[in-house]
Amino acid sequence: MALVLMEEFGEVPGEGRVQKWILKSSNITVEIITLGCIITAIKCKGKNGEVNDIVLGYDDLEGYLANPKYFGAVIGRVANRIAKGRFVVDGKDYQLAINNGPNSLHGGLRGFSKVIWGSEGVEGGVRLTLTSPDGDQNYPGEVQASVTYTLEGDTLSIQYQARSTRTTPINLTNHSYFNLAGQGSADIYDHEVSINAPTYLPVDDVMIPTGEVRPVEHTPFDLRRPVLIGPRLKEVPGPGFDHNFCLSSPGDAWTERVCARVFHPASGCVMEVSTTQPGVQFYTANFLDGSFKGKGGASYPKHSAFCLETQNWPDAVNQASFPDALLRPGEQYRHVTRFTFSTA
Repeated sequence: MALVLMEEFGEVPGEGRVQKWILKSSNITVEIITLGCIITAIKCKGKNGEVNDIVLGYDDLEGYLANPKYFGAVIGRVANRIAKGRFVVDGKDYQLAINNGPNSLHGGLRGFSKVIWGSEGVEGGVRLTLTSPDGDQNYPGEVQASVTYTLEGDTLSIQYQARSTRTTPINLTNHSYFNLAGQGSADIYDHEVSINAPTYLPVDDVMIPTGEVRPVEHTPFDLRRPVLIGPRLKEVPGPGFDHNFCLSSPGDAWTERVCARVFHPASGCVMEVSTTQPGVQFYTANFLDGSFKGKGGASYPKHSAFCLETQNWPDAVNQASFPDALLRPGEQYRHVTRFTFSTA
């Protein structure tokens, strides 16, 4: 298992201190801070032995306190969009803050990504814990959540768990932005991507799924065989990919399986993703515009990274034909996602 270290990262006035946890194996180093469970660095070796940090982020705590694009953060209670910020549970209407056009995005104004989590070292990693009180961001129920990062060899595992005192929607993911050429590289056009999904969710003009589950065959969304991202982006309607790919159907057993692979030929870096989640949101950083100064003063323009956010289908709490979005008292929410890094 990995070497696990902890150091202080800074302090948020009135809220507490933020720690940084460092997980080191022979080839990979992962850095995580207790603010938002944010992955601040993933450093891995390329085929020529060079070490690159392959996730976007900031140099200091001040950057992560703002973090409007959620670099590296755990998202909750509900990742992705909820249409009009509204849902009904047990016959009661709930209205969330609207923070993305007409919709609620990524848990609201102060979701799981914006708070300091408790932390403790475990074998090969760190376990982070959070109590979200009843009514937090207007969601029902007190939620006890944990996220455990472990590094074993070349594989980073993220284990998500949660329980609630009342029925509530929940959908946790990690929002790391990757560039396998190294953070600060201009774009991802020379990356090859494959996603093992036979269907995807078309969206309306405010990025809410229409309810249709559409086959990828004979569309630009057919990524079942590796394709170069640059040429494929020219075929996708709109600014780029920001779509859920369906890994399983509603009612299927949520077993772990490989869902995606990304390869950067120049560095030889390969990232393979496996998950128990029913979907993965493939996002090509369409809304980065170069205005954020990242690590080492890097500029992050449009299409300078990609995200593979393993999660339930967007707006599932409002779409009865989608996988169940609710966590009920006495149930345990449990999912795992793994990122395996190698060279080719």
